Amino acid sequence: IFSIVVFGSIVNECYVNKDSPELLCIFNENESACSYGIAVGVIAFFGCIFFFVVDLYFQQISSVKDRKRAVLLDLGFSGFLSFLWFVAFCFLANQWQRTTMSIGVSQGADAARAAITFSFFSIIVWVALAVKALQRYRLGTDMSLFATDQFAADPNAAYPGYPTGSGIESTETYQSPPFTETLDANPKGYQVPAY
Repeated sequence: IFSIVVFGSIVNECYVNKDSPELLCIFNENESACSYGIAVGVIAFFGCIFFFVVDLYFQQISSVKDRKRAVLLDLGFSGFLSFLWFVAFCFLANQWQRTTMSIGVSQGADAARAAITFSFFSIIVWVALAVKALQRYRLGTDMSLFATDQFAADPNAAYPGYPTGSGIESTETYQSPPFTETLDANPKGYQVPAY
């Protein structure tokens, strides 16, 4: 939502006409400031949509390696966008500070302040998302995230193989049935009928 506010306010109200029919960026007439804010906002918006879909289908990813890649991609993207938003905030605030106020600039001043403010809030949000992705990556040894039931909880443990016996086979291949001491061939109280 913050990215929509940033690039929406810049596109809608941060271009003004001054003495010429050409539209000029409100941030110290620096086209790069407006373009950078729009670009970061659009990248963040589409990145949010992509990772929302990845989160929806995360439990259906059966491969441990693919899950790890998804979490690492989320971590890298969140960290990268935290940096981009920090640069956007510094760049827009610096250019706004150098802007001389005029009638055209004062009309888009609220939109410029909104873009600067929400780019600052975006830094906080994306850093929080990067920390959350880092925690998710560190929980990679958790059975429900990366592994299935056959793996040990210790990440340094070797893969458990098939169980093996002692290597010594018993010479007694058959066991006597249980309760053999009470079985007699001809019990004393029972007479075998003659036919």
